[in-house]
Amino acid sequence: MSIKDKLNDWIQNNEQRYIDFLQKLVQQPSTQGNEKGVQQLVANFLHELGLKVEMWDLDGDRLKKHPYFYSNRETFESSPNVVGVLKGTGGGKSIILNGHVDVVPEGDHKQWDHGPYSGIVIDGKMFGRGATDMKGGNIALLMAIEAIQALHIRLKGDVIFQSVVEEESGGAGTLDTILQGYKADAAIIPEPTNMKIFPKQQGSKWFRIIVTGRTAHGGTPYLGVSAIDKAFIVNEHVKELEKTRNDRITDPLYDTIPVPVPINIGSMNGGDWPSSVPDVVQLEGRIGIAPGETMEEVQQEMEDWIKTLSEIDPWFQEHPVKVEWFGARWVPGEIETDHPFVASLVNNFVSVMGEKPTLVASPWGTDGGLLSQVAETPTVVFGPGITDLAHFPNEAIELEKIFEAAKIIAATIVEWCEED
Repeated sequence: MSIKDKLNDWIQNNEQRYIDFLQKLVQQPSTQGNEKGVQQLVANFLHELGLKVEMWDLDGDRLKKHPYFYSNRETFESSPNVVGVLKGTGGGKSIILNGHVDVVPEGDHKQWDHGPYSGIVIDGKMFGRGATDMKGGNIALLMAIEAIQALHIRLKGDVIFQSVVEEESGGAGTLDTILQGYKADAAIIPEPTNMKIFPKQQGSKWFRIIVTGRTAHGGTPYLGVSAIDKAFIVNEHVKELEKTRNDRITDPLYDTIPVPVPINIGSMNGGDWPSSVPDVVQLEGRIGIAPGETMEEVQQEMEDWIKTLSEIDPWFQEHPVKVEWFGARWVPGEIETDHPFVASLVNNFVSVMGEKPTLVASPWGTDGGLLSQVAETPTVVFGPGITDLAHFPNEAIELEKIFEAAKIIAATIVEWCEED
């Protein structure tokens, strides 16, 4: 029997034990600031596997010095990272297996058919916040590691399992693992991709646009200049920038994505009195950053584009629109589709699934950009979760997909890190 067959058999024979463990993880309401309980479960599990385990609270002072850091928190107490290392014998390529345990708030409980943290299993699916995004993916990673351990497969390269926090709010957890010194020759992040392979992930950044007008009495609005009216012009101008930026993208990985790098205006605030002409409006939004672009390049392009408003409306010549950059940011990431690591993952996908995988660019950001750009670790996003159920009521994951992903990942680890 081949090593791959042995890995597949072990995973199949241990399905129920991992369903039980996933249920325990889902039953931990690990929203921001409440991740310690679930991380302790993960750390205990890694200790049982005999891995070298490190668990630490994020270093806020260290993180604040990094240009890609963002968090809306003042302290990271009760939100530790956990890393477990399966040390290789030496001479092989290393791999990072990175997954986040923080989950978004559950929202209105009335929209859930079962408790948001029930972990109930119905018709082969487990329901609960975080089941698909992305504790189910983390389980696939852990199954792969234990299968290799249980079969006494000695690897030359190191396997580094990372259970991180803060992915949903900017990636501070993964950034801190990098600053802690963890890097590798390749990485997998099992975000909910519907078993598709994402070699590329867009980044994004938040912006604020400040539009000024001239106030006047609401009975004589013609004596003033409405900042709201001018904001509509700005909004249309931003839409033209979105079109210009997306017309440049010819990468076939984006062929099925209608707008590869959107610009979204998410909020609009202006005016302070119903009977006054508004003199200031603030637009806040998010601009997508394509793989291969830098945040700095995208910022400059948008700022230059906004300056051309003066060519559209004379008002903006004397009252230029201001652009500010604030808040969350996600770094774009990419790995070449002909990279040996991608080839290994694809081949093992075919071996397990009996068909070729779909390779496509991610429509949203992940921690893969930090691993790719800051840690210089080529990263693929691939996981068993259901994309359309992430962040939704009745979030769920198909359990069989977890086991399929575990088989693919286990075989890829052995190939990449090399058997001794």
